[in-house]
Amino acid sequence: MKTALEEAARIEDQIIAWRRHIHANPEKGFDLPATQAYVAEELARMGIEAKPCGGEIPAEVVEKYERAGFGRMEHATGLVATIGQGSPCILLRADYDALPLTELADVPYKSQCEGLMHACGHDSHAAMLLGAAKILKEHEAELKGTVKLMFQPGEEMGCGSKLMIDDGLLENPHVDAAFALHVMPDLERGRFFFAPDVASASMDTFIIQIQGKGGHSSMPNQTIDASMIATQLYTQLNLLMTREADPRSMVTFSIGAVQAGTVTNIIPDSAVLQGNMRTLSRADRDHLVERIPEMVDGIVRAWRGTYHIDFFSTPTTNNDADFIREVTPSVADVVGEDNVISCPPLSGTEDFSYVSQAVPSLFMQLGTGGEYPVHNPNMTLDESLFKLGCAAHVSVAMDWLASHTA
Repeated sequence: MKTALEEAARIEDQIIAWRRHIHANPEKGFDLPATQAYVAEELARMGIEAKPCGGEIPAEVVEKYERAGFGRMEHATGLVATIGQGSPCILLRADYDALPLTELADVPYKSQCEGLMHACGHDSHAAMLLGAAKILKEHEAELKGTVKLMFQPGEEMGCGSKLMIDDGLLENPHVDAAFALHVMPDLERGRFFFAPDVASASMDTFIIQIQGKGGHSSMPNQTIDASMIATQLYTQLNLLMTREADPRSMVTFSIGAVQAGTVTNIIPDSAVLQGNMRTLSRADRDHLVERIPEMVDGIVRAWRGTYHIDFFSTPTTNNDADFIREVTPSVADVVGEDNVISCPPLSGTEDFSYVSQAVPSLFMQLGTGGEYPVHNPNMTLDESLFKLGCAAHVSVAMDWLASHTA
């Protein structure tokens, strides 16, 4: 066959067309029926049968996300497909959910859904993986094993990949290694970046609902002041990080939302805090995840209130050292050795982490350059670079399978 990049360049217009369709028709969350149907149809045109993966979301997860204000989502609409057969098996992953943003970028394929936008590049991830699927299917006879394709919803929810794993993603056939790409407009265009160990921070979110007893502001002794309890929690939880996290570690904690009260002369009977912790340290994370509920319990009970905590967790993404050594040369074959660069881990969170906790994995970033970063309503991507991501998927999959054939 031609080189992976030559093959990707041959279908570049199609990759861009796939991306533009998905970009113009965004869906958010776990349940993306139109996106799932579109990708499955495009795979079918290639002769690839895709199967739904994710399925019915457990009731406790549905209710937790609904209480947190994400709406009611009862199904996870992922897709899994395979090319080739037998062992070994490498998984290639793309996410395809959007964000709740109104697009401001003036592009001809602008989002047609008010309040929704592919502002994290997931549309390009799906398009690049569709391109890789087409090339790999055309060269299926040359594969020395199986390539499993993972199209994932709910990455922005922090556990879309977990729902797919729970529904059998990594089995039938068993996955031996995994590779994922993420476009990054704030990185140098046309270069691939990877962290040599931990690739992205963990994320732990706490939504704390405090119940007190409201009343007149002139008679606080007759109330249980939920607003006052919330301010105590705000201060004490932020102080916790300064005293019980290793100062050499990257640990952030922020309470991004507080809701309590309506007017000055009514002491509210309820309050809600939404806090978010990120860290690269498993030891700090495990310790603080235990301590935060202890602090909440002690402070709320001290002031005679009650509470409920909804907890959302996404672990760190871990890049495997041996897998890095094996597959970075394949990426270098696409863009040159000087354009495959080691970098620090992301302080943000990526739910490919669940896959990386289960099998040797590599999460790479493709720099696309640009004025605006991800999660910005003005973000645009350099579409001429999508062929590089497509080719990287192809090169990694074919080379890794060839080197691991029994």
